Amino acid sequence: MPTANPVPADRCDVLIVGGGPAGSSCARGLAGHGLDVRLLDRAEFPRDKICAGWVTPQVMQTLAIDPESYGRSRVCQPITGFRVGVIGRRIAEVECGATVSFGIRRCEFDDFLLRRCGARLRLGQRLESLERREKGWLVNGRLHTPILVGAGGHFCPVARHMATPLRPREIPVAAKEVEFLLDPEQAEHCPASGNRPELYFTEDLKGYGWIVRKGQWLNVGLGRQDPDNFPAALERFLDYLQAEGRLPPRTSRRLKGHAYLLYEWAPRPLYRDGALLVGDAAGLAYLRSGEGIRPAVESGLLAAEAIVASGGDAARAGRLYRSAMVERFGPRHPAPPRPLTDLLPLAWRPALAGAVLGHPRFARKVMIDRWFLQRHQPALEPVRAARLPDPDL
Repeated sequence: MPTANPVPADRCDVLIVGGGPAGSSCARGLAGHGLDVRLLDRAEFPRDKICAGWVTPQVMQTLAIDPESYGRSRVCQPITGFRVGVIGRRIAEVECGATVSFGIRRCEFDDFLLRRCGARLRLGQRLESLERREKGWLVNGRLHTPILVGAGGHFCPVARHMATPLRPREIPVAAKEVEFLLDPEQAEHCPASGNRPELYFTEDLKGYGWIVRKGQWLNVGLGRQDPDNFPAALERFLDYLQAEGRLPPRTSRRLKGHAYLLYEWAPRPLYRDGALLVGDAAGLAYLRSGEGIRPAVESGLLAAEAIVASGGDAARAGRLYRSAMVERFGPRHPAPPRPLTDLLPLAWRPALAGAVLGHPRFARKVMIDRWFLQRHQPALEPVRAARLPDPDL
């Protein structure tokens, strides 16, 4: 009697695990070149995804999104300035003179990107098993793919599979935030302006908090590179906002947490053994701001370009992708550098930080333009994916 055929019954050119901005951007770039792409995510979309959430005009340009059309049925809050400084110190009012970003809700934004990406979606399905085969990967015991893309965020199962015992210890940024719809009383007594997010750095410069209003939605949170002291720092920040009258009545203190890695010294590989990592799965957040949407989108598109250019050769795709990422984002370092502020006596640091970060010119030219908006970095050119139809635009 003949034995059962061991060849998997289902195949695709590329399998992407994770449907956030990195995964959907990669899928769109690949589908625009006619590749058979599957996208697997354990969540159903739209999903609950809390994020301070703003995207710059460069990101909109790269994704070929018209903000006016997008905003007809979704939150798309124009941002024209910022309120920035150090907690308890001088606060600078920064006016940018034009729309420099758009506040969005990630549950809407991610769903929009996913629905138009051109991949065959497998939502509500977990990655249960992953086996390396001679010519690719066997996923969940049935689906075979020569190239695997991990786009599942900080806790991506593909990234966990690629981890080695000798990998350096990760030092993630811890963050917690809450996003809620303002009721009429809260909206009336909310001092935050939709076109002017508020950023408050901690005195030791190990993190910052924020208030971002997006239409009738408010997002409040804190991110910090010191997980051990995070709970106390968060309580101090919320107490400060309450005392300053920056929070509307009945703002919840039950915040949701997440984590991410900063690009410059994240120890995760961009490529290994037939798999590429994009977005937070690879640890790509900007060093100064922790912003991750733009790096996620660009890494997804660069991975797609590398896969297309490789002709389906996973090893070559990995090398091309790694080279493109270094060219775009710079090299990574084995360990974080010692901050210059560590050279100062502890008693001096808050005053110096407050004077510098609260100075309007520094806040505008350095903190906002370079750290948070990356205005010196031109947009990544839209790829062939822009020819795919948008479902509702």
